[in-house]
Amino acid sequence: MNIPQYVWSETSAEQKAAILQRATCAADDSIGSDVIAIIDEVRRHGDSALRSFTSQFDSVELASLEVSEAEFLQAEKELDHDQLEAIDTAIANVRRFHEQQRPIDIDIETIEGVRCQRISHPLDSVGLYVPAGSAPLPSTAIMLGVPASIAGCPERILCTPCQADGRADPGILTASRRAGIGRIFKLGGAQAIAAMAYGTESVPKVEKIFGPGNAWVTAAKITVAGDPACAAMDMPAGPSEVLVIADKFADAGFVASDLLSQAEHGPDSQVILVSTDVALANTVVDEIEKQLERLDRQQIVATALQHSCIILVDNVDEAILISNGYAPEHLLLQVHQPRKLLPRIRNAGSVFLGPWSPESVGDYCSGTNHVLPTNGAAKCYSSLGLDQFLRHMTVQELSHDGLCALAPAVIELATMEGLDGHARAVSRRLRQEAPCL
Repeated sequence: MNIPQYVWSETSAEQKAAILQRATCAADDSIGSDVIAIIDEVRRHGDSALRSFTSQFDSVELASLEVSEAEFLQAEKELDHDQLEAIDTAIANVRRFHEQQRPIDIDIETIEGVRCQRISHPLDSVGLYVPAGSAPLPSTAIMLGVPASIAGCPERILCTPCQADGRADPGILTASRRAGIGRIFKLGGAQAIAAMAYGTESVPKVEKIFGPGNAWVTAAKITVAGDPACAAMDMPAGPSEVLVIADKFADAGFVASDLLSQAEHGPDSQVILVSTDVALANTVVDEIEKQLERLDRQQIVATALQHSCIILVDNVDEAILISNGYAPEHLLLQVHQPRKLLPRIRNAGSVFLGPWSPESVGDYCSGTNHVLPTNGAAKCYSSLGLDQFLRHMTVQELSHDGLCALAPAVIELATMEGLDGHARAVSRRLRQEAPCL
């Protein structure tokens, strides 16, 4: 297996930037222009455009875009007991973790007579996107549906691509229904994002769109979020990525399996090993070769590994600097006493500590959310949580005495800014007694 290895201390600044360059093509100009054309077509022609794109991209002629009750019932019948139990386990753990994220309303007097509040409300309508290309992801339906349900968003819809038979993946349908999503549309790609952003005859317009996807989906989310009359987005969540920091104490077989598990997401996934130990790095490469032979998605993994790498560093401190600069979607600390390093980790979507915490558990059912910022966005975006399905509104109420107490500061600041209207809005109230309301 020819995975490039670099000695960080012997690498120039320009080479370091190139090594950590994402392989994603999300910024490709041709994708951007094609996505804009798709969005415009959906805006102008609605359901007709959606059916046309489904026929063009999925080779399916859909009679109805929305999943029927009969399809939901049939989907659940197609899953066995163990599959249903796994879905329920994941939902229970994700719900338990996200329930703890409920915000506490704030209600305080900043000074006597000045009452300030912060009140939280669920978003009125949300659109959830669940990929279902080469690997349908019922786990994503759970990660999106559970917090939307806990938040209490009145309208919750979901889009996911249809299969060759014109039906949605049964695992996605069942997981969505059990997670609290009742309306699902058999739509994928940029056209699904456009439908939720602008609305069509069948698909309701939503206020915010959630969910990961390929370069086309990510580009569409970014595009519609730039339109004030359109739909906001959760985060730039594109092709998957993982960075593993490993020292001589790491198990090479574990490290290889974690790298391979992310590489199998798609050919545009990126996996990076940063190690303090040359012998471990070489053993990991050997393990990758052995384990790859036993994977079903060998070609996808092999393609992803072509733009992945191993970085050799002098010490763990250097590894942490690289990781914080790269800001990985997933960060695995396969080192001695990993929790001691946690306070120094600043930029990562989700962190996995120690040998018994494979990234897979976060993907499915540890309880944390697997919808995470990619492409370096972990420097300024957080993992998906309940807060993103809520909006927060502040309230202030002043008594006459409270206003009198604040008036000098307000008038002085308004005068400093040359905004005499602001000052007068206060001063005129001081010339009369408080009204009886």
